[in-house]
Amino acid sequence: MVKVLLERTIKGKHVQEITRLLRRMRILATQQPGYISGETLHAVDDPNHYLVISAWDSLGHWQAWVGNAERQKIQSEIDSYMGESPTQIRVYTY
Repeated sequence: MVKVLLERTIKGKHVQEITRLLRRMRILATQQPGYISGETLHAVDDPNHYLVISAWDSLGHWQAWVGNAERQKIQSEIDSYMGESPTQIRVYTY
């Protein structure tokens, strides 16, 4: 099993748009082989800083999801709201 942490800092006040996109991505992720769970958090001291944590059966399942065309389209929309730093992705295992 792997856990994936994605950190994003959104520029401006686009909370509704980001929330909508993250929900769409979560719905799609739940339909992917190997998806176990996920949660989305935002920092108490910076509501524009998001942390998404997801669990996958294997690194291969996560990589397949990263390569999914629909996911890439949503990620591109999210990127349009990002500040200067892109989404930071770290993959962890036990």
